[in-house]
Amino acid sequence: MLSISQFIGCCLLFACTTGSTENQHSGDNNMAAASPSSAKARHFAGAISNGMKGDSLFFDLSADGSKLDNLTFKGYWRCSGKLESTRVGPEGSFKVLNGKVNDHISEPPNGGSTAWRFDLDATIKGNTAAGTFRMNINNLGCDTYVLKWTAAAR
Repeated sequence: MLSISQFIGCCLLFACTTGSTENQHSGDNNMAAASPSSAKARHFAGAISNGMKGDSLFFDLSADGSKLDNLTFKGYWRCSGKLESTRVGPEGSFKVLNGKVNDHISEPPNGGSTAWRFDLDATIKGNTAAGTFRMNINNLGCDTYVLKWTAAAR
């Protein structure tokens, strides 16, 4: 028979040795994800061609190619007439269908006067991707306007 302290110790040991094998990350850090199949999630890093110098876009594509998440924009946008540097992205994921994304994420989901909107149009082929991105908060006068990007898997 186990004592209460031995039982709690076993529970803590079990809790510490089980859990997710996926690495959490943000932005342009490398990603390693465990997958039961030979396919692995891929991290893409890209450049903006019609924005400010150094503007970039990052995201992860799930191992099965059905989900794009961890989208991060790093660069400049206009807010209330001023140019501001930012690094931000939505918490949600975009659904990928036949290698394409043409959708938006609003945060909060029900919108509101100061809701963030992330618009993404993407075509993903193998280890390359291209498309457009726009991020805005209408009521605050913040907008990247439509940006063209290309990206490659790392």
